[in-house]
Amino acid sequence: MLSLRDNMNFFGKRVLFLGAHPDDIELGCGALLHHIAKQTDVLCVTLSDNQKNPQLKNVVKELYDSMAILCVPKEKVVVQEFTTRKFPDMRQEILEYMLEIRREFKPEIVFAHTRQDIHQDHNVVTEEALRAYRGITVLGYDVVRSSYGFFPHFLVEVTVEDVEKKIEALSRYETYHEKYYFDTDLLRATMVRHGALAERPFAEGFDILRIVGSFGINNSV
Repeated sequence: MLSLRDNMNFFGKRVLFLGAHPDDIELGCGALLHHIAKQTDVLCVTLSDNQKNPQLKNVVKELYDSMAILCVPKEKVVVQEFTTRKFPDMRQEILEYMLEIRREFKPEIVFAHTRQDIHQDHNVVTEEALRAYRGITVLGYDVVRSSYGFFPHFLVEVTVEDVEKKIEALSRYETYHEKYYFDTDLLRATMVRHGALAERPFAEGFDILRIVGSFGINNSV
């Protein structure tokens, strides 16, 4: 429902979050995920476990620990074994897997990587999501290390608690603690900036890949 006097409200009974690698979902929309996890049915799917890299042997455990901070139960976190940096060679398999998720989970809203993301795996996730989830709203989130030209046109207000939980969740990735994009100040500043664009204290920002909805009249106005 949308009116000129109120915020736009949007809701999905089943919301799907897609990420190419561990940490992508939390970096892109961890605050929003925490905001909705207790009131809607979420499914978080990471397509690569990164386990062919011996330096990343702990990231799957760190992913589960991170998601727990965001109030996502372990049974709602799925980690697949598609090979990192080889997603372009596995488009059909990824598409078929996403179609399987559609049949079983029946998402009403899907979050994937922004189209401004130049990482080959991230790009494939988004392109195949748009194919697999035709007729469904798809929003794109930003992962700062690989996005160029991203500007959020869909802004979602989050709370101070959501912001702090996102930062706490990402602190569980000890593997990446020296990466600049895990810096607490950068994470908070991004949510402050998106909040400023929305004229709110904090927000997370997305680009609009597809919006599907209906226009309703509020007869009480």
